[in-house]
Amino acid sequence: MTDSPLSIAIVEDEEHLAQGLRFNLEAEGYRVLLFGDGESALHSLEQSPVAAVVLDVMLPGRDGFSIVQEMRTKQNYTPVLLLTARSRPEDVLTGFAAGADDYLAKPFELAILLARLHGLLRRTAWQRDAATVTRPGVDEAEVFTFANRTIDFAALRLATPEKTISLTVMEADLLRYLVRHQQEIISRKQLLEEVWHVREDTDTRAIDNFMVRLRRYIEDDPARPVHLETVRGIGYRFLPGPPQEV
Repeated sequence: MTDSPLSIAIVEDEEHLAQGLRFNLEAEGYRVLLFGDGESALHSLEQSPVAAVVLDVMLPGRDGFSIVQEMRTKQNYTPVLLLTARSRPEDVLTGFAAGADDYLAKPFELAILLARLHGLLRRTAWQRDAATVTRPGVDEAEVFTFANRTIDFAALRLATPEKTISLTVMEADLLRYLVRHQQEIISRKQLLEEVWHVREDTDTRAIDNFMVRLRRYIEDDPARPVHLETVRGIGYRFLPGPPQEV
C-alpha cells in the first residue's frame, strides 16, 4: 500500500503560471489544489488541510499578506511560501511578519521553487517527527526554558504559565537565533542577513513589527519588556533572566 501524495495549495491568479506550477508539482508526485484568489483558498483550507501553500502576494481583492495573516490568526500553521514581484526587503519582511515561512521573488526558476518547497516540507516533517517521539534527554538545541517559559523548537511550540502558543517556522528560527546569541546586542542588519537572508542594508521598521509580536508571546507586560530589549539605534538584546531555583 502506497502513501497518499502530499497536497499543495497554489494561490495564484496568473493562469499560465498556476497551470505550469501544477503540471510540475504533479510530476513531482504532489496533489495540487489551484485557487485564483485568497478568499476561496482560505475557505477550502478550513475544510481540507494541505501540506504547504504557495501564495502569490498580488492577488485580486485581498493580498497575500492579509491571507497568511488570517491563516495564522485562525491557528493554521501550514508552511507558506510567498511569491512576490516586490522583492524589496521591506516587502519580504512584511510577509514574514504576517506569518510566512519563506519567499521567492518573481520571476523565478522552477528548480529554485521546488528546492524551497521541498526544504519547507522537510523541516516541518523533521519537527513533527521529533515532537511525537519520547525524548527523555532532550538537548538544549531542541528545548530552551527561561522565566517559566519553554520554547520547544522541534514541536514549534512556546509554553507559558497561561497558555501554549504554536509558532511558525520563521518565528521558531528567530527565537532560536536570539537564544543562541542571548545577552548580545544584535543589530537589525544582523537579523536581516542571518535570519531572513535579506542581504541588503535597509532602514525598515517591518522587523520591529515582528518583534512586537514576539513580545506578546514571551513578556508578562509587552509594553515593558524585560526579555526582548530594544537597544536604541542598534537593534535588540535577548535577556532570559537569572537561572531559576529548583
